[in-house]
Formats: sequence, C-alpha cells, structure tokens
Amino acid sequence: MSSLLIRNIACLVQAETSARPFVRGAEMAQLPQINNAFLLMDQGRIVSYGPMSDCPERAISTMDATGRFVLPSWCDSHTHIVFAAAREQEFTDRIKGLSYEDIARRGGGILNSARRLRETPEDVLFDSAWQRLEEIIGYGTGAVEIKSGYGLSLESELKMLRVVRRLKEKSPIPIKSTFLGAHAIPAEYKENRHLYIEIIIKEMLPRVVEEGLADYCDVFCDDGFFTVAETDRILKAAAQYGLKAKIHANELACSGGVQVGIANRAISVDHLERIGTAEIMALQASDTFPTLLPSCAFFLGIPYAPARQMIDAGLPVVLATDYNPGSSPSGRMSFVVSLACIKMNMLPEEAIQAATLNGARAMELENELGSFWPGKRANLFITKPMPSLAYIPYAFGSDLIESIILNGVIYPKQ
Repeated sequence: MSSLLIRNIACLVQAETSARPFVRGAEMAQLPQINNAFLLMDQGRIVSYGPMSDCPERAISTMDATGRFVLPSWCDSHTHIVFAAAREQEFTDRIKGLSYEDIARRGGGILNSARRLRETPEDVLFDSAWQRLEEIIGYGTGAVEIKSGYGLSLESELKMLRVVRRLKEKSPIPIKSTFLGAHAIPAEYKENRHLYIEIIIKEMLPRVVEEGLADYCDVFCDDGFFTVAETDRILKAAAQYGLKAKIHANELACSGGVQVGIANRAISVDHLERIGTAEIMALQASDTFPTLLPSCAFFLGIPYAPARQMIDAGLPVVLATDYNPGSSPSGRMSFVVSLACIKMNMLPEEAIQAATLNGARAMELENELGSFWPGKRANLFITKPMPSLAYIPYAFGSDLIESIILNGVIYPKQ
C-alpha cells in the first residue's frame, strides 16, 4: 500500500481542525471545508491535508482534482441488503390502493421476504448481497450496517448473519452486523407471539452470540409489530449477552419505541416518521442518535421525519438509506441527502454531516471514518467537476462521483 497525494482540490469537505465525534443542532450547519486543497494518504490512512500552499512536493502516486470536490465516504448505518428477491408486486399493490400495513396483514411485506429467504441457499444470498454491496460502494458508501430480520427462524436468521460475516471478510469497507430476529411475528406464531419471543431470547440470541455474528440487536417496535414491553424484554436479554441496542421506531405510529430505545441505551432509534414533542424531548436528554430514512418515506408515501424540528432542538441527526426490498429499494446515499434537503428542509451542509460523521457515529466508527483527520481510514470519493457543494443534493438524478478511494487505493467503479 503506497502513498497517494490528491492535489488542486477545489474543495476538501469535512476537513477537521479538531477531531469531532459527531455534530448536533446548530453545529450541523458548520461543515469544515478547505478550498484549493491537498490531501495526502499513506498505508490506507489520512496523513495530512491543507491549502495547496502547504502541499508536499511529491508522493508515490498523485492525482489532480482541479474543479472537483473531495468528500469522506458516506456512512450508511441502516440497511437490509441481504435478501432473496425484490418485491415489485407489492409496489404495484400500493399503486392500486393497498397500504404497507394492508400488505403485511395479507402475508406480504417482511413475511414475504422471510418466506423467500428460507428457500434460498446461503451461497445465492451471498452472491446477490455482494452485488448490492458493490453497488453502494459505487455510490460512494464507505461503511455500512447490515441487519438480519428476513429469516424469522433460528436457522434462517443464522444463515443471514453468516452471509453478513462472509461479506465482512471480503469487503473493502467496514461492515457492522445487526441481529433483527424481532422484525415481525412469523405467520406460524401469529396466535402465540409469546412463544416466538421466547425463541428469540432463549434460542436465537445465544447462538448469534456464540458464533460472534452480530454487533447489535434491533427490534421493530411499532404498531402491528412488537410492543414496548416485548421490545424492552428482548433488548434487556440482548444486553445480558453484550449486544448493544438499536431500534426500528415510530415509522407507522407514535409507538413508544423512541422511549424504550433510550431506556435501553440504544445507539440509535431509526425511522421516526411519526414523532412528537415528547420523543424529541426524550432524545434531548439522551445519548441516543435519531436516524432518519427519507427514501423509505418517499417510496411508501408516508410523512417525512421532522428533521428541521429535531436539528433546531439540538439533536445529532443521522441519515441512512434503509436499503431493503419492500420499503426502500435503493442504496444511493446521495439521493437520501437530496431528499433530506428537498423534503425535510435540511441545509446541504447539515445533510452531508448527517450522512458522513454522524452516520459513522451511529455505527461507532467515528474514530475511523466520517471526516478527514490524521490517522483515520482513507475512504473517500472525488466528484466530477461541479460548481458548489449544494450541487450534490440539487442534481438529485446525476451520478456525480468520478473516483472512489478505499483504504488509500483507487477502487474501480462498477
């Protein structure tokens, strides 16, 4: 691994003057930038950066970035990219008038994905997930969290998480793995949900931990899925095994998911399309990060999370794709940034902070990724020539990435 110097950068974005673990509230609009800059990498790490007047004379490899912006890779902290098949029929059903909840009650949605996943061999799941991973890397993503939750049985959940482990072993970018056995109640336990929760706690969790398959435990705490009491019980059991909490909360209703997540010291509570003053006040008094998934709201036609209200309340907002076959079949983080600006009234600077540094923090990777700082991993992308930073969310349909660098090495775009 050799040194790489990028010269004549029109704007180096997220160039820290002091290391920040995350940003909150008004700080989110203060995005550190250096115009006419250089960036030096060596052995896969950031070495130095600054104005061109301080640029080193040479490096083993050199790139010219005249007219181009350089950003740290996107950090996507909420995806479900291990799945067996797309669900475009449900997309058509929604056009015909069925709601997401209607489809779920008919055995569609998550249960549809679970049925297909159980029938799909592990190698096939791995191959398709690897293609999606390469896809999102090509969109500029340099770290990702992948959740299970389409297994909904001991063997199928383990199969999913083993696929994630294989992805980790092969991937050029960091991957965090999340056990989401509590994604839905399987059809066979519809009349005995207590028994399925017992299986999660007494059979799934021990095996997941024994095989070292997960970094976190997540629960879908929402209307029609898991109750606050059930969520609390599962997360407390996970904590006894050393798994930190994540939460799917308040996508469909003000479910109490935010509060139970905070009570269990969740790293993040994700979705939050339905959220009020009580939830925002609870988050203000916590260390839990609100993660917003605007492409899910876009695809399902549901309300967007009140990002402006959250930022004005001083919260450290995170953005992620929720890439999955049912409610957000896209892993393009730049589109998420655009939606955050267009539909949630976030400034471009705020949206980029939420998709980089705060996204890294939501995966506990803030010391490795999310901004430029000496010693951090050299995961970044170089844009095509463009007039300003706001052009990224403005040109929502364009592929603005010219080059991708992972671990200090140019990575071929797929």
